[in-house]
Amino acid sequence: MASIRQNKIAELLKRELSMIFQQNATGYCKGAMVTVTIVRVTKDLSMAKVYLSIFGGKDNEDSYKEIVKKASQIRSELAKIVKNQLRKTPELQFYVDDSLDYAMKIDELLR
Repeated sequence: MASIRQNKIAELLKRELSMIFQQNATGYCKGAMVTVTIVRVTKDLSMAKVYLSIFGGKDNEDSYKEIVKKASQIRSELAKIVKNQLRKTPELQFYVDDSLDYAMKIDELLR
């Protein structure tokens, strides 16, 4: 179970990463719409798992690979934003959140 501090930092990272992806959609996401769904931070605050939903791109897998490739740039931009709140910005690991696809598949099976 996550501590209160972990939850607060996760929400801060989620909010700021969402803004970064919104402002730099063409650079990081190749024009796709990226939504940060969940951020989970480790107990020592050194790593953050970021779950993304990617919509509207020509190739969502290609957009995901581009985000992973530019993870260090995204982290440095995030560090500039949260420098007053966090001493050290966590390493970012990006994952595709396929829960929406899973829910749609189950809904289709139930029909």
